Amino acid sequence: MNRISSQQVFSGGINRLQDLNTTLNKTQQQISTGKKVNQPSDDPVAAARILKLDQEVKRIETYQRNADLADNRLQQEESALSSSVDIIQRIRELTVQAGNGALSVNDRQSISAELRERIDQLADVTNTQDASGEYIFSGFQGHQPAFVKEADGTWSYNGDEGQRVLEIDDGVTVPISDPGKGIFVDVPRAITVKDFVPGTAGVTDGYISDLSLDNAQSLRTAFEPRVPDDLTVSVVNPSGELKITANAGALDLTPAPPPTVGQAFEVAGVSMTVKGASDGDTFTIGVNDKQSVFASIENLIAGMDSIDKTTPKGQAAYDSLIAESLANLDNAQESITLKQTELGGRMNAVESTKGFLEDSAVYSKDIRSQLEDVDYAEAISNLSFQSFVLQAAQQSFAQVSRLSLFDRL
Repeated sequence: MNRISSQQVFSGGINRLQDLNTTLNKTQQQISTGKKVNQPSDDPVAAARILKLDQEVKRIETYQRNADLADNRLQQEESALSSSVDIIQRIRELTVQAGNGALSVNDRQSISAELRERIDQLADVTNTQDASGEYIFSGFQGHQPAFVKEADGTWSYNGDEGQRVLEIDDGVTVPISDPGKGIFVDVPRAITVKDFVPGTAGVTDGYISDLSLDNAQSLRTAFEPRVPDDLTVSVVNPSGELKITANAGALDLTPAPPPTVGQAFEVAGVSMTVKGASDGDTFTIGVNDKQSVFASIENLIAGMDSIDKTTPKGQAAYDSLIAESLANLDNAQESITLKQTELGGRMNAVESTKGFLEDSAVYSKDIRSQLEDVDYAEAISNLSFQSFVLQAAQQSFAQVSRLSLFDRL
């Protein structure tokens, strides 16, 4: 016959009450915190998954901050480039006005004065700073302005060619800056007369007029695989016969029959007329040069202020200045537009990545919520039931604890 001692009755009753109280406290904690897993022992498997999901959410949030930063930087750069295009377009309009032969000297001076204001305005835009104070077009030299004004009044590039990138997802990086050198400095320059060396007489009124590139494809084809930097046009005899060479004289491009002074001709897609030149005169024509948009505007201003249009040579020089300036400004706008197109592609990539990250964050948080968040209706129902069970157990224990054999005597 098994005997149950009073100690066993009390010990068993107290343990039961402690278990019920622990369960009740756990339910109360779930309701107060809103989480059904408050410590690993509550559900070791779920706790491990929740920890991994927490890490995943933090990873996603980090990349979301990077994506937002990239988007802001790219939008700021795109805005600066748009402003640059607007300024250059206004300069182009002024250049067209300057080409009007009916303008007076005062009119030209007024245009020149506005051009000086516009070039300073362009410099301000190219020296745009981001929220942290860094210059967005300075490459890795973000602490210093991209363009600085030299002692002679000209603008020069002060940054480097570095390009900053930012990781916006695992293995996904996007450039968030562009050095100003590739946008505003390395701009293809219009074909122009770079140098003139007089012949044996030492004095000449020679010049080239109506210089233009009529066929870019012909130019490239003539110099495959690479367009040279210069063309050389020389007067080779007293009769004014011309010889055209390239690649330091190694490539003879002279048409047959050879053109002469005063005769319009075309070579490798480049048309021109040599005027007033004599035997031995040599012209060097740049066909593959680059020039900053600032230098193009500065040359335009200098030419407008200095060229004397009262002579045929001066008029030809002025006409060439206007034509070259318009071509240079068009090239500058094209350089900026190409960069805007590239920026658009980057911004689309960032936007797509932001959408993917947002979807990933929602999915991860939803799974975490299913594992971690408490069902209040169920928890409150459990709490009510557990409170009832605990109360019943307490009453039962109170009755049992008062039992004694003496009560049966």
